[in-house]
Amino acid sequence: MSQPAQQQTPPGTTAEMTPRPDHGEHTYRGSGKLTGKAALITGADSGIGRAVAIAYAREGADVLISYLNEHDDAEETRRWVEEAGRKAVVVPGDVADPAHCRALVARAVEEFGRLDVLVNNAAFQMTHETLEEIPDEEWDHTLATNLSAFFHLAKAAVPHLKPGASIIGSSSVNSDNPTPQLMPYDVTKAGVANMCAALAQLLGPKGIRVNSVAPGPIWTPLIPSTMPAEQVESFGQQVPLGRAGQPAELAPVYVLLASDDGSYVSGARVAVTGGKPIL
Repeated sequence: MSQPAQQQTPPGTTAEMTPRPDHGEHTYRGSGKLTGKAALITGADSGIGRAVAIAYAREGADVLISYLNEHDDAEETRRWVEEAGRKAVVVPGDVADPAHCRALVARAVEEFGRLDVLVNNAAFQMTHETLEEIPDEEWDHTLATNLSAFFHLAKAAVPHLKPGASIIGSSSVNSDNPTPQLMPYDVTKAGVANMCAALAQLLGPKGIRVNSVAPGPIWTPLIPSTMPAEQVESFGQQVPLGRAGQPAELAPVYVLLASDDGSYVSGARVAVTGGKPIL
């Protein structure tokens, strides 16, 4: 599958994308791997977050859908979670605000009575050709959204997590193969991978597993809303498989890391890159 040149205003919406991404709506089949669990997923309105929410619900988990302001996308994710017979809680707001991160965790515990899985997935990026054109405010916002939010979410969540719980960070192939035009994003994704590796060691004695996933080029609203149209057209063609990945192709990895099938997987970074190696 390829995509034509196109562009949106950040943060972008699924409805405006051509072609529409595949989140596993019509293909993912659950088998009870997360029965009885409750998950908090940031950036769950679209893209990888929506695919993970759908998969988690079909595996038996209730899901808190955290998102910025893409209300239509979030409601569609809610519909898929509820069609799977699970409880969906939809909460808008900016994870760049530490107080909002704490409120998300509190809301999940209030609504579900527990928290078993935290997926830090929300992210911001923007393409810039030179260092000088990166606004100071954008640097701060990128770090706050992609990295500091993870710290605040994890810190708030850990007191509620029991042995067997899982924390998953969405890193990126950019974490050690940085794209120079995405420097602030690159830095945060390296930070997510590093934080997961450290947390796995800090939280192992509590029986809490921590891992990160390193996606390659995945077709989500982030792409047409943060890249020039001509780059969107060729997006994904540079990897060995020769195409962008679909969000649905990430979901099984997030399920493994959240489930008891991954009971001895902690401190890992799982590459889903279409063949481009990570170090």
